[in-house]
Amino acid sequence: MSTEKLKEKINDILPFLNERQKRIFLGAEAKSIGYGGISKIARLAGVSRPTIHQGISDLESGGNNASESVRVSGGDPKPKHAQNKKLLKTIESLIEDSTRGDPMSPLKWTSKSTRHLSEELYKKGYEVSYETIRVILKQLGYSLQGNDKSLEDSHPDRDAQFKYITMQVKKFLKDNFPVISVATKKKELLGNYANKGQEWRKKGSPRKVNGRDFPDPKGKEIGIPYGIYDQGKNLGWINVGCDHDTSDFAVQSIHRWWTYMGRKIYPDAKKLLICADSGGSDGYRVRLWKIKLQEFANKSGMEITVCHFPKGTSKWNKIEHRLFSHISMNWKGHPLTSHDVMVNLIGATKTKTGLKVVVKIDKRKYPTGIKVSDQEMEKINIGKHNFH
Repeated sequence: MSTEKLKEKINDILPFLNERQKRIFLGAEAKSIGYGGISKIARLAGVSRPTIHQGISDLESGGNNASESVRVSGGDPKPKHAQNKKLLKTIESLIEDSTRGDPMSPLKWTSKSTRHLSEELYKKGYEVSYETIRVILKQLGYSLQGNDKSLEDSHPDRDAQFKYITMQVKKFLKDNFPVISVATKKKELLGNYANKGQEWRKKGSPRKVNGRDFPDPKGKEIGIPYGIYDQGKNLGWINVGCDHDTSDFAVQSIHRWWTYMGRKIYPDAKKLLICADSGGSDGYRVRLWKIKLQEFANKSGMEITVCHFPKGTSKWNKIEHRLFSHISMNWKGHPLTSHDVMVNLIGATKTKTGLKVVVKIDKRKYPTGIKVSDQEMEKINIGKHNFH
C-alpha cells in the first residue's frame, strides 16, 4: 500500500476509535510493515513512537496484559502549538483567501498544503511541523475534500481576481470605509409549507404542513430577502421584498441599509465598496443596476466601487457563509407562513462571533422589463478597474 493510501486509511479509521483501540490499530499497522514501521506510522498518524510501542505490546499480549485505560472523548492533550491563540489566528489568516467548500456545512477546507503552510509560518517566525499543522487544522474545523465538478467554466486569472478583490477589501477596511457583501437569498414561498431541516418538538408530534409546495390558487405571497453584510462590523441587514427581484429592488435595499444603519456607523465615509455576484439583479452586465447605483451615489455623495466575483463562485461571497447560512439554520424546520414570521426569524439570528441582523419589510412594487438606452448609459460617471 502506498504511503498516501495508508495515510488516508489511518485518517478515515482513527476518528471512530477510542484511545486504546487507536494504539492497537496503529501498532498492528506498524507491525505489518516491519522494519521502520513504527517511525512511519508515528509520522503518518501524528502520534509518538511510545504510543505505537504500547499498541504493539497490547496486541502481542492478546489482551491479557493490555491497559484498560480509555480516555473520555476529546480527552487527548492538545499540542502546545494548538493553545497559542496568536498562532491559530495566523494560520486562519493564511488560508482565508483560499477557503473552499459549502458555506452551509460546518466544515471548511483549504487547498493550501500543510507543508506550504509550515513554510509560510516559518517566514512569520513560527517553527511548526506540517504534521502539527494538520492536527491544528482539524481542531479548527477544516478537512480535506475532493474536487466538485460543478463549475461550468473557469478563467486562467481566477486566483488573481480573488486576490485583487481581497486587496480592495483590506484597503477599504484599513481606511475605515464600509465594505459590504450583497446578494439575494432564495425567494421563499409563504404559507404552511415544509421547510428543510429539523426542530426540537415532543416525540411523535411533528409540525403539520401542506402536502404540496405550490401556492394556493386564490393568491400567493412571496418573500425575497436581499442581504447586505457589513464585513468590517459583522452586521447584517435584510430587506424583505414582496414583489420582484429587480436591480431597482437591489439598490433600494442598499439605500435602505445606508439610511437606517450604514451612515450611523460610518458618518464620515466618502467611499463604499460593494462585493457582489457576477449575475442576478446586481450582475456586472445589468444596465439598470448601474443606473440605479449612479442615482444612489448622487444621493449619498459617496464614491461607490463594485467588485464582482467570477462566474460560478457566488458561494465564496462572504454574505453566503457569514449571514445567509446562519439565517437558514435559524429557521430550519419552521414553515414561513407569513412575512411577519420571516421577519421575526431573520431578526432573531445571532452567532457566538457577535453577528446581529436587522430586517425590514419592503412592500413597494418593482416592475420588471425596464429598458435602459445607450443614451442613458452615457450619462453614468463610471470607470473600470485597471485590473482586467
